[in-house]
Amino acid sequence: MADEPDIPFELGTLYEDERIIVVDKPHFLATTPRGMWYRSTALMRLRQRLGEPQITPAHRLDRATAGVLVFVRDPAARGPYQMLFQEHKVDKVYECLAPARPVHAPALGSMTRMNPPAAFPLLRRSHIDKHPGHMQALEVRAEPNATTLIDLDRQAPARLLGPRNRGSGPLYRVYRLRPRTGKTHQLRVHMNALGLPILGDDLYPQVIDRPYDDFIHPLQLVARRLSFVDPFSRQRVTFTSRILLDFGR
Repeated sequence: MADEPDIPFELGTLYEDERIIVVDKPHFLATTPRGMWYRSTALMRLRQRLGEPQITPAHRLDRATAGVLVFVRDPAARGPYQMLFQEHKVDKVYECLAPARPVHAPALGSMTRMNPPAAFPLLRRSHIDKHPGHMQALEVRAEPNATTLIDLDRQAPARLLGPRNRGSGPLYRVYRLRPRTGKTHQLRVHMNALGLPILGDDLYPQVIDRPYDDFIHPLQLVARRLSFVDPFSRQRVTFTSRILLDFGR
């Protein structure tokens, strides 16, 4: 596709063996071809780099989200690895930057403080619907189908946004998110409903129309760590992203 913008960020490799390849997906790079994106996707870059057209994703990350992403290179191993994700047998930890302020009670769903009266950690549950053709996912009044455990990164103090942390912006901090389900935009929707929209989010709380080749404002959301029992070795494996969150707005 001649009009497809190049994504000027490297797709790093965290691990590989005869069955899987684990990459550190940068922001803006889609997992698989969709819409205008074909060459500039993690899947096509990996196939071209390794000359292995049979490579398939075990799961997906949104184009806006960076971090740990698992691909299967052995066709015979696709089912077992993909089932790990489909059956929620993977421990996922995400990190994001969001405002350092009290949470709002969500309009729909529930919010349970796990260690009251402390604000965090908290368990957020709601029903999320994402309809084709609609950019935003919506929370609706129905039985919850999305659950996220939200906590603070207590080793990372709140900081003011701005170049070199000069105190030129509002106060933000690092949150750790553990999704127990995998609905589209789940983490972004849950954080926004608490009054804590993720820094750089161009969909929540409102849609911001940015050019496809604007790479200046990445969503500050990283799939930091994945851990699971490998279905072949029977050993627990853990992969950690090296991509840093950026306070330097």
